[in-house]
Amino acid sequence: MDAFFVYVTVPDEAEAKQIARLVVEERLAACANLLGAIQSVYWWEGEICEGKEVALILKTSTARKAELIDRIKQLHPYDCPCIVCLPIADGNPDFLDWIGKETANLQNKGSA
Repeated sequence: MDAFFVYVTVPDEAEAKQIARLVVEERLAACANLLGAIQSVYWWEGEICEGKEVALILKTSTARKAELIDRIKQLHPYDCPCIVCLPIADGNPDFLDWIGKETANLQNKGSA
């Protein structure tokens, strides 16, 4: 089973929690981790910017990855949000299978 970590930065914890709950509820991600406050330094529109953000890590399957990216872009307040996908090379097979099961397209089923 191919699985991915999807790393996202958002402006604050409330935004991170809202995105996390929606994409997990919609079965686009099996789970989400809010890593808490981070300090970001970045180029934006020709100048160096600094700000506090919250890091969010989602776990998803290959089958749902593109849809998850699109959904985060719809929900995210930034013009150009950081959304990067990192393949999970190895791990607990039971956990990786769980990601696949929880992100199966179960639109008509309730949350597990």
